[in-house]
Formats: sequence, C-alpha cells, structure tokens
Amino acid sequence: MSRISIAIAALGGQGGGVLSNWIVELAEANGFRAQYTAIAGVAQRTGATIYAIELFPENLIEKEGREPVLALMPVAGDVDICLASELMEAGRAVNRGIITPDRTTLIASDHRVYAIGEKEQMGDGRLDGAQVREALKKASKKLVLFDMDAAVQKTSSVISSVLFGALAGSEALPFEKKAYEDTIRKSGRSVESNLAGFNLGFQNASGTDQHEIPTCRKGISMSPSPLGDRIEKLPAETRAIATYGVHRLVDYQDVDYAHLYLDRLEKFRDIKIKTEVAKYLALWMGFEDVVRVADLKTRLQRSVVVAHEIRAAEGQIWYGHDYFHPRFEEFTDILPAALGRAMAGSSVMRKIFSPLFSKGRIIRPKTIVGYFILRIVANLRFMRQRSLRFEMENRRILAWLGMVEKYAENNTALAMEIAKCPRLIKGYGDTHARGINRFSRIMAAIEKEEKITADNVAALIDAALLGEKGTEFNSLIGTEEIDNNDSRQGEFTWAGSS
Repeated sequence: MSRISIAIAALGGQGGGVLSNWIVELAEANGFRAQYTAIAGVAQRTGATIYAIELFPENLIEKEGREPVLALMPVAGDVDICLASELMEAGRAVNRGIITPDRTTLIASDHRVYAIGEKEQMGDGRLDGAQVREALKKASKKLVLFDMDAAVQKTSSVISSVLFGALAGSEALPFEKKAYEDTIRKSGRSVESNLAGFNLGFQNASGTDQHEIPTCRKGISMSPSPLGDRIEKLPAETRAIATYGVHRLVDYQDVDYAHLYLDRLEKFRDIKIKTEVAKYLALWMGFEDVVRVADLKTRLQRSVVVAHEIRAAEGQIWYGHDYFHPRFEEFTDILPAALGRAMAGSSVMRKIFSPLFSKGRIIRPKTIVGYFILRIVANLRFMRQRSLRFEMENRRILAWLGMVEKYAENNTALAMEIAKCPRLIKGYGDTHARGINRFSRIMAAIEKEEKITADNVAALIDAALLGEKGTEFNSLIGTEEIDNNDSRQGEFTWAGSS
C-alpha cells in the first residue's frame, strides 16, 4: 500500500526519458527504491512512449525484511500519478484506463501536437480538444492542466523541466521543492534554463503565480502606403484578413502582385462574400512551388528558429539535412509556359528527364554548395508569372472568381459556397492533384446544373473533404474519379474558360 505508481506519456524528442531519470534520482536521493521502464509505442507524431516508474520506501523494506514486487508497466486502475506532455496523450491515457477518479493525479500540458491522421485530412481534421479536457476533469482525482509549451517558449527550456516543476507544485510526491531543484542541478545540463522551466511549472501547479503565461502573438500592421490606403478602405470585417493576404503576397512575389490581389477583391460588394474570398484568394495566389520552398529553406529566420529548437550555443556550428523529391511535373511547372507545356506533353522529354527526378535528394542549406543550389532556384521568382504553373493556377483563379461574381448579386448563399470551394485545394503531389480534381468537378457541376442550390454545393464540399478514396463524393456527384497524379489533368470539362 506504500507503493507509488507513476506513468509518463510523452512524444519523441520531448525529454520523457530525462524526466523519468530525474524522478528516479529524486526518489533514490530521498529514501525510496525506484524501478523504471520505457515502453515504446506505435509511431504517431514523432513516436509516443510510455514510461513506468514505481517507488517504494527503503525504510519499509528494512522493517519488513522483504523485497517489494514492482510492476514493469502501468496497470489500469493502479496509477497514482500520470504526467502527459500533450493534451491528446493525456486523452489516450484516459482511454487506457490509466487515469481513475479515485486515485490519479493527472499533470498534463494543454497544447496540441497534431497527429498525421489529423493533418492529412483534406479539410480541418483536428480533433476537438474541448471534449478531451472535459474527459480529463471527470477521469482524474486531481487535475493540473496548463499550456506547458508556452512555458517552454518563455524560458527557453524543455517540456520535461516544466512537467517536473508541475509535479513538485502538485505535492503528489512527498518531497520538498529544494530536492527537485537539487536533482536538476546535479544533472549538470542546461541547469539555468531547466530551473526556469521548473519554476514556471511549479508556479502554475501550486497556484503561487496566477498570471497567464504570455504567448507569442505577432500582429501585422500596415504602415502608410498605397497598399495600406487601399486596405483601410475595405470593410472592417475584411481588413484583417486582407492585411495578412497583402503581406503574404508581397513576400511571395512583389508589391504589384499584392495590388492585383486587392483589385480582384474590390470587385465584390457583399461584405461576407468579400471576406471569404479574401481568405482563399490570398492562399491560392500564394500557391506553393519549388521556388517558394527553396526561398523559405534559405531564410535567416528559419536558421534562427532551428538553432533555438536544438538549443545550439552561441557560435556553435550545426547543419540541417533537408529532403527534397521534386517530380518531373514540378520541373516543367517552373519553366516558361510554352516550353513547360511542350515538355510535359512530350513522351520523349519525359523519358529523358524523368530519371533525374526518380529519387529524393538530401541538401544541406547551411553549406556553401547547398545554399548556392537553393538560392539559384529561389531567384527564379522573377519568371514565376510566366511559368506553366502560374498560367494554370491563374486561369483557375479567374474562372472561380467569375463564378462567385456571377451569383454574388442574385444568389449570395450560392456565391458564398462557391467562394469556399478552394478549401479543397491544399498540399502538394497527390494531395494537391486530388483536391484540384474534386474542386474542378464541383465547378463543372455548378456550371452544368442551372438549378443547383447552396445546400447542394455545401454537401458536395463536405463529401469531397471526407477521405482519400472519395466514395461518398463520387456517389453524390455521380461521376467516377479519374486516377492520375497530375493536377493539371484533373479539370474535366471545367477548365476555367474565362
């Protein structure tokens, strides 16, 4: 009955092993026998691991003259303390029965690390965190829940030190705060930042500091300029999105391209339609291509962020390895439209050049050669608006805008649903091709069916977002989906004639 059972649910790279070692060292330094095991789970985000720790007082062992039998893994209904480094990991612990309302103190971070299954959805595939929070309240005897990732960002520490501090603040273990701090000091690693993270975790768990942890919230303002003046004339509901859109497109291409964005936006008078178009038009006009990827990979800001994440010391040399696997189509996409179209349609050219794109490559942007290669590609921005990909995307954008404009005056509900259709277009490769395919088929259905309603279009969009196979969507729209990997072929009869 004197045994203390602890379960730790952590993702790869979050320091679950470090946290486990700290708890073991803390216990052994304060008169407890400790047993620790790590149970690797199925790779989900970066791989999830369950760490099991059991503690038993040494004085009781001496008194009884017997060795305790300690478990090698958490047993449902028999866990005193559960620590989770992410909200859904805490939810999974509830599903396993590790957390029980009569016994378990749950200490968890409220932030999210999205699973592959959530991110690969064509629409918003994120799970509802509110339901998980409610389940955690009901399932645990005591709940300590706050955004530990924000604490990590504030203190430049790691989430394991914040969890360790929250464990101390919860008073779930019979040890003084100083004993925890001594354990961190004895480790000798990043002591100052780990103690900062520990103290912030302790304050939040113990209630000694009720101030909200500040998070990074960068606002965007537009200084006086022709672009700024045009944005100020937009309705208040549209202004914020349009400001982000303008910043995105200036960064993506140039000022003239941002003016073109506003030209297209200003045609719409209905505020709700204008706001919806502002969002999807900015995303679509800033479509991802190899030029954009190369530009982002070589920016100083990216290097600074990575250096911060890996805790690189000042002056320390480090290199990153980036994996690239462009397809033949992505090569022809950045060529001038006439040349790209000729090469893409030539079986001879495809046969000659395809072997160059048959496998991926590792490029290190922080080396001279790697940086030079990527900057050459990034500097092709000047010819983007004459490229094959730009021609295709621009034709689709104009046709979509024309369709929204057609119904904006007489059928605003239908115009709103058409304005939302580009949410199907996302990602790259097969995902992008699938999205373009379904988007084009919906546009063709709208163009063909004179009596189509807003509800019909909304149902088609919802069905198109359901999954990779598109069974529901094919059934609803009444045509079979063409199996191809080339997004430029996914337009069927609707090819953006305007």
